[in-house]
Amino acid sequence: MTRTVFYSATTLDGYIADEHDSLDWLFVQDQDKDGPLNYDAFFAGVGAVVMGATTYLWLVDHLRKSGEKWPYELPSWVFTHRALEPVADNITFVSGKPVEHHAAIAEAAGDKDIWVVGGGGLAADWAEAGLLQELIVYIAPVTLGAGRPLFPRPFDLRLVELAQNKAFACARYEVVGPRT
Repeated sequence: MTRTVFYSATTLDGYIADEHDSLDWLFVQDQDKDGPLNYDAFFAGVGAVVMGATTYLWLVDHLRKSGEKWPYELPSWVFTHRALEPVADNITFVSGKPVEHHAAIAEAAGDKDIWVVGGGGLAADWAEAGLLQELIVYIAPVTLGAGRPLFPRPFDLRLVELAQNKAFACARYEVVGPRT
């Protein structure tokens, strides 16, 4: 059965990006690419990706500066209220709630998972709809004091796995539900 997973990195104080949407804090951290809860092992189980417009625009800007191409051959959905240009043929722009698009995204993912790539608000939207089953978080030894929060709404989670990958504390959480 297809699950939806928010796989992300965060600072110790709970931000995925600074107030300028920069991830500079992330790229200087030491990690073992083959270590616990690593990206490659996770990504091997992904069949579709979803992201918000801010993540998409950050990624497109990064790709243009580096000369790289769209990194996902998988079907990709961008949740947005803006008119954006696709940089690859496998990108679909949608607006509305996750529940409105979940069936199509799950069908495209097949027997693999849906990855909420970025946007803590978008991940929380999926959780509020009862469609987010898991968070996998790399916690970096840095604080920002402000920025884009990892998960901006109150939810209960259950820790199911904890490990260290060099500089990062790595944790897998099951989404229990909204805090009441």
